[in-house]
Formats: sequence, structure tokens, C-alpha cells
Amino acid sequence: MNIIKTEDLCKQYGAGETAVSALNNINIEIKSGEFVTVMGPSGCGKSTLLQLLGGLDSLTSGKIWLESTDIATLNDDEITQMRRHKIGFIFQFFNLIPVLTAGENVALPLVLDGIKPKEANQRAKEWMDNVGILDRWSHTPNEMSGGQQQRVAVARALVTDPAIILADEPTGNLDSQSANELARVLYSISYDLGRTILMVTHDPRMSDYANRVIYLQDGKVVNSSPTPVPMMEAVA
Repeated sequence: MNIIKTEDLCKQYGAGETAVSALNNINIEIKSGEFVTVMGPSGCGKSTLLQLLGGLDSLTSGKIWLESTDIATLNDDEITQMRRHKIGFIFQFFNLIPVLTAGENVALPLVLDGIKPKEANQRAKEWMDNVGILDRWSHTPNEMSGGQQQRVAVARALVTDPAIILADEPTGNLDSQSANELARVLYSISYDLGRTILMVTHDPRMSDYANRVIYLQDGKVVNSSPTPVPMMEAVA
């Protein structure tokens, strides 16, 4: 089953002679349970692609389907609802609310959606446990390392049970050890828990944990191929 599918997706900024084409005729499919990384040189369109798939920016032409929904047909309110319930976002900067504890940060999307605090906290604890950060439940962000904060952000992205996780350079603000730990967490979420992840990264080591890599260059897909053996399988 496809979670994401694009058809001749294009994104252009500006018009006329000054127009800049960021993406050209992108055709990709992301299937349920896949862990896919998007790689390419700086300025190739990686983050633009993620923004379009997440409904954070509007496409110029083409199609984007999230499951069976054509994103381009949605109004602003519908896109907001789609982002809240169908997509989990992880960014380079953790975007945690500093005055809330880790547990409160993770439970917040559910509370804002009207879920009773008891249920919201229970679901938050389950996901914090899944990403190995439950022992930091009562800690505020400034009491945690960068790697711990990013795992809290991962749990927050997953707590609403989205169809797909979109991760934009999630290890870009971490040291090498923390980056590898986060990659293992994402691997486990995909391979052990069956979640779908699309991750933009400039770090080739992160692709070692994925089962497929999409390469972009000058706004075009130049290759989409499975990784030989995901790192976690190779060392198992």
C-alpha cells in the first residue's frame, strides 16, 4: 500500500525570466512500513520535497497523494487536519516547549485534540518507552541532552499514530554518537513497529539504516534504489 505517491510533481519559485525551478517532475512512491532516506547535494530540493509532502508549501503542478487523498484538493483547514492526524514531523531543531516536561511535550498533541489527560499521558508513556526515553518523563528540555530531546520529539511525532513520519535532517544538530543512537531508534520504529519514515539527510551514514535511498540532483530524482543490507540487519 502506498502511503505517499507523487506524479510529475513540480515546484517553481518566481515567474518569467527570474523563475527558479526547485523540483522537476518528481515521481516517487513510499510504501507502508518503509524507511526511506532522501539524499543529494545542498540545494537539490530535498527539504522542498519534504515541505510539499507535508502540506507546508503548495506545489506548482503535478499530484501528491497521501494514502488516497489528493493533497492539492484540500483547503487550508483540511490540510491542517491532515498534518495533525496523518503526518508526524521531526526537524533538525527539536522545537520542544521549554516550560513543559518531556512527558507534557509528548502528550501535548493529544491534549490539544481533546483527548483526556489520563489517556494522553498513557499513550505518551508508551511512545517514550518505545524510543527509550521514558526515564526522562519529568525532565524539562534544558535538563536533557540534544539526543534525548530529539527522541522526545520523535515520541511526540508518533503519539498521534500518523500514517507517515517526515524527518528533515533530524540528526543535523547532534554529535556522531547521538546521531547513531537516533538512527537506531528510527530503524526500530520502522522495522519492529511497522511505521513509515521518509527522512531527508546529508549524512550518508544515516542511509545505512534505511531500506531504500532516493537521490536528488538539480530538483530531479536521479536514482532510487534499495540499500544492500540495512546496517541493523547486518549487525544483528
